[in-house]
Amino acid sequence: MDYEYAPLRLPSNVDKLTAAAQLAIQAEFSGWELARVQLFRDGTRKVMLRRKIQANPQPGLSY
Repeated sequence: MDYEYAPLRLPSNVDKLTAAAQLAIQAEFSGWELARVQLFRDGTRKVMLRRKIQANPQPGLSY
């Protein structure tokens, strides 16, 4: 299965609830799923999203 990946970095001032809401919106409307999360000592999070590559492209991430 082929996937495309989108790395995101969430700053430390973004709480878990807000981060979860942002990721849920991306999952619902753009087909992304959570592949990996890394939490760093300074509170930032590195998030890796993935979705299956399809013949009909879906909208990208909105930053």
